[in-house]
Amino acid sequence: MFNQPLRTPPKLAADTVRITPLGGLGDVGRNMTAFEINGEILIVDAGVLFPEEEQPGVDLILPALDVIADRVDQVVGLVLTHGHEDHIGAVPYLLRLRPDIPVFGSKLTLAFLSGKLREHRLSAAHLVEVREGQKRSIGSQFAAEFMAVTHSIPDALALFLRTSGGTILHTGDFKMDQLPIDHRLTDLRSFARLGAEGVDLFMVDSTNAEVPGFIAPEVDIEPAISRLFDQAQGKIVVACFASHIHRVQQVIDQAAKHGRQVAYVGRSMIQNMRTARDLGYLHVPAGTVVDLNEIDDIPAKHLVIICTGSQGEPMSALSRMANATHPTIKVSPSDTIMLASSLIPGNENSVYRVINALMSQGATVIHKGNAMVHVSGHAAAGELIYCYNLVQPKNVLPIHGESRHLIANAKLAQRTGVANALTIDDGTVVDLHDHHAKVVGRIDAPYIYVDGTTVGGVSEESLADRKILGSEGFITIVAVVDAALTEVVSVSIQARGFVDGDEVFSAVEPQLRANLLASLSEGVSDPHLLQQVIRRTIGRWVSSTLHARPMIVPVVVQA
Repeated sequence: MFNQPLRTPPKLAADTVRITPLGGLGDVGRNMTAFEINGEILIVDAGVLFPEEEQPGVDLILPALDVIADRVDQVVGLVLTHGHEDHIGAVPYLLRLRPDIPVFGSKLTLAFLSGKLREHRLSAAHLVEVREGQKRSIGSQFAAEFMAVTHSIPDALALFLRTSGGTILHTGDFKMDQLPIDHRLTDLRSFARLGAEGVDLFMVDSTNAEVPGFIAPEVDIEPAISRLFDQAQGKIVVACFASHIHRVQQVIDQAAKHGRQVAYVGRSMIQNMRTARDLGYLHVPAGTVVDLNEIDDIPAKHLVIICTGSQGEPMSALSRMANATHPTIKVSPSDTIMLASSLIPGNENSVYRVINALMSQGATVIHKGNAMVHVSGHAAAGELIYCYNLVQPKNVLPIHGESRHLIANAKLAQRTGVANALTIDDGTVVDLHDHHAKVVGRIDAPYIYVDGTTVGGVSEESLADRKILGSEGFITIVAVVDAALTEVVSVSIQARGFVDGDEVFSAVEPQLRANLLASLSEGVSDPHLLQQVIRRTIGRWVSSTLHARPMIVPVVVQA
C-alpha cells in the first residue's frame, strides 16, 4: 500500500471515522494524525522530524499542516500522547494557524509544551491537563479515555476514542517495562477491558517491531552505569536526550552515591530538568546539582556533566566538546563519556564522528554498542504480539516507524489472527465504519521545511540546489554581448568549490565565444536563450573534462 498514486477520497459519509496520517508513517518523527467524523476533526500529536545530511540548511521538518490549514476551524482538539519533540515540536506551528485549539496532555507533557510556546511567544491559555484513567468528551463526536503507558519519558498516555463510526485504541509510543523507574506500568488491564468492549482499530507503535522478544527493563542498565562510576578516573560526561528524565535520575543517583556533583549543559537540558524537578518527576539530593560556572572549582574525579548531543547534532554540547570548541568544558584523557541513547536512523555517521573525535582526545567512550547503557522506549515484537492477543482488534494500523517497521508490525498482527492489518504511508486516507477499516484514497502530505524563520519556503528543488552547491560547487559566467553588432564584447568565468583557479576555463572560453557568436548571427538576442547556450556549452565541457556537475549560473548583459 506504500507510495500509491494520489487519489481524491470520496465525500466522507455520516458516522464514518476518517483517519489521515500527516506524518510519522515512513519516518521516525513528525508524528501527526487527523481523525474526522461528522464535521469535526481531532488531531493526535504534532511533532517534528530532524533533518539529515542531505537536507542542508534545514532546521526542522514539520508534518503536512497544509492539509488542514483551510479546515482548521473544524479542529475540536489536539491530544498529545507524550512530551518528545517528535510528538510536540510542531504544536507552535499548528497553533499559529489557530491559537485557540484546545490542547490535551499530561502534566509533564503540557509543562514541556508551555516552555516551547513561550519560546515562540505564543499563549498557553488553552492547555487542558488530563491523566490516566480519565474520560473526557472532545467536541461532540469524540469520547476520549486516557491510559498510562511506559516510555522513555514520564507521563506518556495511550488514547481510546469512542465515536459513532467505531472505536480506536492509539498506543502512542510505549513499551511493557515491568520494572519502570517511576513504578508507572503500561495499563494492560485497561487494554484488556477495552479489548473485551471491542476495539475496531488498533493503532500501534512500530519502532521496534523487527526486534525479537521483550525490551529489557530500565533497571537492568544500572549495573553498567554503576561500573562506569566505579572505574572512572576523571570527570564523567553523559549525553542523552533532554527529555530522558529516567536516565538522568539514574545518573544523579549514582553521582550522589559516588560523591560526585552534577552540572547540566544545554539550554533544553537545563530547562527540562528544572521543570521535571519542580513537578516532582526528578528527585535531586540537596547539593548534588551545581551551575556550570562552578565546575572549575570541582576536581574532575568529583564531577559529572549531563548534556545533549547523543545523536551527534553539530551544535550540541557534546559535539563542541569533541571538536574542542566548547567554551567551558575540555575533554581530558582521564575522562569517561557515556552516550545513553539509541541511534536514530540517519544519525549514524554523525554519532560515530563524535565518538572518534572524543577517543582521539584520549577519552573512554561508552555507548550502546559496547555496554548496556541504554534500553529502548519502544515495545519489541514479543510485547506487540502480547498486546494483539490481549486486545484482539478487528483492524490494525501500524504507526510510528519507517516502512520496514510498519510492515514488520503488520505481519505480527496477522500472525495473531488479525485479518486486516493496513500498511500505509503519510497521506493515505483510511475510513472506519461498521467495524471495518479500508483505504479510500491518498492525498499529498509533503514535508514542510523550517529554515530559520522561514516555514514552507524551502522546496525539494532548492534542497537539490543546496546539495549541488555543497558537493559540486558553482560556476558564474557573465557574457556581455552587442546583438546589434553581432559581437561578444567580453566573457568572464568564475568558479567556487570545485577547481583551484579560474584559469582552467581558458580552454573552453573560445568555444563559448564561438557558440554565442553563432547564435547572435542567427538573430538570437533573447538573454534567456543565450543563457541556455552558455549553460549547455559550459556544462558539457565541465562534465567531459573535469568530470564534475556544478551549478552553472549564466548571466547575459546587453551592451
